[in-house]
Amino acid sequence: MSTRTGRPAATSVSSARSGKRFPMSLGRLLPFLAPAPLVGGQAVMEGVMMMNKDRYSVAVRRPDGEIEVKVEQHKPLTKHKGLLKVPILRGVFSFADSMIVGMSSLMYSASFYEDEEEEKKKPATKEEEEQQKAKKEKTDKLMMYGTVTFSVVIAVVLFLMVPYFLSELLHKAGAGTTLTAVAEAFARVALFLGYLAAISRMEDIQRVFMYHGAEHKCINCIEHGLELNVENVLKSFREHKRCGTSFLMYVIVISIIFFMFIRVDSPVLKIVIRLLLIPVIAGVSYEFIRLAGKSDNKLVNLISKPGLMLQHLTTREPDAEMAEVAIAAVEAVFDWRAYLNENFGYTYPAKTEKKEHEEP
Repeated sequence: MSTRTGRPAATSVSSARSGKRFPMSLGRLLPFLAPAPLVGGQAVMEGVMMMNKDRYSVAVRRPDGEIEVKVEQHKPLTKHKGLLKVPILRGVFSFADSMIVGMSSLMYSASFYEDEEEEKKKPATKEEEEQQKAKKEKTDKLMMYGTVTFSVVIAVVLFLMVPYFLSELLHKAGAGTTLTAVAEAFARVALFLGYLAAISRMEDIQRVFMYHGAEHKCINCIEHGLELNVENVLKSFREHKRCGTSFLMYVIVISIIFFMFIRVDSPVLKIVIRLLLIPVIAGVSYEFIRLAGKSDNKLVNLISKPGLMLQHLTTREPDAEMAEVAIAAVEAVFDWRAYLNENFGYTYPAKTEKKEHEEP
């Protein structure tokens, strides 16, 4: 389903997360007691993707200034609900799903600016346009999976293998096992922070980071019991404990802890073990981010602090137009009014759901 509008689109809704009903005063005074809504997303090129349960939306600010919203069904890698309840294992599937959906959303948002260039070319016949569209869909799908695979390989090489080989040089120079492990950990953190600092200076990435901030602000606005409008979104926090930046931080820290306990002499075996531990590290990191999103425990909040601080690199303050795009993405898949009614004592009227076409 795709809509085009100059204002935030409210195209379709899905129910909020069920949970205990709180009196109005308690819900508003202590918003952390309300169950977190099952909505989250990411920034894309000139837009925001939001997912709620089995549906996700992508809202993009078109070159002509209008907002276009697409809603699709999410097709997970596995439909076996039992696997998705197993700790750590569910994190592996969740990470892979988020990579695929995220890359698909990013390519969709980029297509608007590719289309702008295509429109300057000579228009094709209807039959040729259909053939080109079918070919493009097939190419885009192959490109998406190829890009995801390439991204994972680059990440493994840069943040896993490079620190290892650098530490091995130190080990060959006579450094002890403990010093080598510390050097590997330092190199991994330095590369990660350096990478974030470097891309944050790119102008195009800075706009993506502004939309990233808008995405966080929308979710924080809802979770703190505020009406979802531009004014409330802009005054909400731009850091969030469930952010992908925090997840990556957990991945780096947990990998350091895991690798410090690998005590094997064979260099080949060290590499093999590191590669085999990648899914485990991703799964454990997911459990941490999941706990952080559900708990307001002081220890959990303390552990979350480094990730929140790191988000100052990956988020920027959005403008009002970016907030409108993020709101459009939320409203396409999440009934925030029903959520506020249920958990914060509001009395918004029931929203009628339109029967609209959704893209498969």
